[in-house]
Amino acid sequence: MPKTQHRAATALAPRKKPLQARSAATVQAILEAAAHILETDGLTACSTNAVALKAGVSIGSLYQYFPSRDAITKALILAQTTALLEEVEAIDTRRGGRAALQQLVRVAIAQQLDRPSLARILDVEEQRLPIEPDLQSYAARLHAAMRGILAQPDMPPDAQQPEVAADVLAIIRGLVDAAGGRGESKSESLARRVLRAVFGYLDAGGG
Repeated sequence: MPKTQHRAATALAPRKKPLQARSAATVQAILEAAAHILETDGLTACSTNAVALKAGVSIGSLYQYFPSRDAITKALILAQTTALLEEVEAIDTRRGGRAALQQLVRVAIAQQLDRPSLARILDVEEQRLPIEPDLQSYAARLHAAMRGILAQPDMPPDAQQPEVAADVLAIIRGLVDAAGGRGESKSESLARRVLRAVFGYLDAGGG
């Protein structure tokens, strides 16, 4: 990583980790306050002072954990990514790959549409902030989960080719993010369209 990128990534690192229940509650209050401001008033309103006021903590307490607004935003992105990944990794493949893939699509849609304004802002900020190294391990685990789904006996033989997992994830993310960006709110309609695209690709011998 170039020095400038390293410095930028370091500036987004938490100053310390909450080790006790009280400090963990403080961090959670800060993150939820920031999320609320982002989804109701937008990025420009989400200053560290506004977040501290909304969270009911002093600005000094906030700075104990987060050096900047961008550091808070990064923590929100990683928290949402962790929640998504945990749900994906918990999907039961014993009912087959197709059923598991349907569930994965619904998990992705639920995260995007549960708090759509917040999700749209975090999608943009994920591209702006230098957090790709932090997301690499998450991406590896997500690809592993998708490969496990595509390896099930009811999936097409070509589904196990190395690039297919990445293609399917790209289809899902592209369609779900685009729908979120348009402000769509009907999850079942979106799920049907995403699944048509995914299974159309797989059944046509994707890869």
